[in-house]
Amino acid sequence: MLTREDNELVTRTGPGTPMGDVLRRYWIPAFLARELPEPDCPPVRVQLLGEKLVGFRDTQGRIGLVDEFCPHRRASLWFGRNEGSGLRCIYHGWKFDADGNCIDQMNEPEQFCHKIHLTAYPTTEMGGVIWAYMGPRERMPAPPAFDWTQVPESHRHCSKVWEECNWLQALEGGIDTSHAPILHRAITANTTRPGIPVQGPFVRGKAPTLEVDVTDYGYRYVGIRPLDEDKTYVRSYHFVMPFTQIRPQQIGRGSGGDRTNIAGHIWVPIDDENCMVWNWMYSYGEEGLSDDDRMERGNGNGPDYVQQSGEFRSFRNKRNDWMIDRQVQKYETFTGIDGINTQDRAVQEGMGPIVDRSKEHLGPADRAIIAMRRLLLDAVKTVQADGNPPGVDTSYYSARAIEKIFPRHDTWRRTVLPEMYAEELPVVAK
Repeated sequence: MLTREDNELVTRTGPGTPMGDVLRRYWIPAFLARELPEPDCPPVRVQLLGEKLVGFRDTQGRIGLVDEFCPHRRASLWFGRNEGSGLRCIYHGWKFDADGNCIDQMNEPEQFCHKIHLTAYPTTEMGGVIWAYMGPRERMPAPPAFDWTQVPESHRHCSKVWEECNWLQALEGGIDTSHAPILHRAITANTTRPGIPVQGPFVRGKAPTLEVDVTDYGYRYVGIRPLDEDKTYVRSYHFVMPFTQIRPQQIGRGSGGDRTNIAGHIWVPIDDENCMVWNWMYSYGEEGLSDDDRMERGNGNGPDYVQQSGEFRSFRNKRNDWMIDRQVQKYETFTGIDGINTQDRAVQEGMGPIVDRSKEHLGPADRAIIAMRRLLLDAVKTVQADGNPPGVDTSYYSARAIEKIFPRHDTWRRTVLPEMYAEELPVVAK
C-alpha cells in the first residue's frame, strides 16, 4: 500500500508537481510520425503532463511543439496556418517558428516580435514516433533509442490509445505479470476470441515467483512458473523508468520456433485522470512483422478497436461497459471483453480516475509493482536534490525480453538472462 500522501505524490504530474518534475526529465512520446506527415501539414493538438500543446512540421520539416494558446489574446493555435516556416495565429496573424520565436505580427504597425516568445519544447523523431523533452535544457537525456526504434520500418509497429484513468494504475497493470494468464485467458480451447490459450504454458504454469533486479535504467524482472512435472516456464520483462514496459511477444518466429518478436507499452500522462497508452512491437530477427501484427486485432489496439486519428479513443469504453458479453464470459473467455488490452483498460478504468492505494493489500506477486513505486519515490527525492534519475542514460538501449521453457534443475539466470540484452547497442538513427 501507499499512504495517501505518497499516492498523491506519485499520481500528480502537472507543471510544478514533484512527479511532474521527474517525468519532464525523460523523452516523452508525443505524436505518431504519421500525424505530422509532411512539411506545412495541419497542426495537431496534444496534451502532455497537463499542458495543452500544438505540434506542427514546418516548411523545412522541423517539428515544433508549442503552447497551444497564442500569447497575444490566447486564441488556440490549432486553428493556425502552417505556412512559410512557422505557425500563424488566425486571429491577429502573429506567427511563431518551431523554437517558439515570434517572427511576424500582422496587426501591429510597429512590430515587437523580439519581446514575444511562445513556450516550445525540443523534439526528436525516432522509430516512427515524435518524442518531446519538457525538462531543463541543460539536463536533456540521451536520445530515446530503444531497441525497437532502431530496426527497419518493416520490422516495427506502433499505435496508441487513450485510457481514462491515472497513468500510474495503467502502468501498474502493465508491469504486473501475475494477472495476465488470469484476466486474459480463454476458458475453452474451442473459442476463436482473443485470449491466452488454455493449453499454453502461461495458463498451465502455476502461480509465479517473482524476482526483481534493480538496474541503472529501472529493473529487469522475471515470473518463474513451475510447468508440468519437470519444467520451468519463465517470462522476462524490463521496467524502464519512468513509464515503459518491455515484454516478450507470444508469437513464434524464426527457425526452431525461436521468438524474435518483442512488445511493450509506454504510459504517458495526459492529465491526472487520463493517459495515452503507446503500444509498440518489433522483430529483431530476419523476418519482419506481418499485416496481422499491425492490425493488432487480438490486442484491442488496432483500427477495429480504436480511433486512428484525433483523440485515439477506444470504441469499447466505460460508457458502454467495454461491451462486456456475459455469455462469452460464461463459456469462452475469462472476462467476456474482446481484446487483450481492452481487458486491461476496463479493469484499470473501472478502479476510478485515481485509485486509493492506502486501501490495498499487496502480496509477493506484487514485487514488481512495489519496486516500481520505490523507484518513483526515490526519483522524486533525487530530482529535488538536483540529481539525475535512473534511465536518462543509454543503459536501456539493448534491453530485450524473452520467454523460455527449460528443465526444472536449470536456472533462469543461466538460460534466460544472457538473451535479455542485445549483443551490441543499437545505432542511434532516425
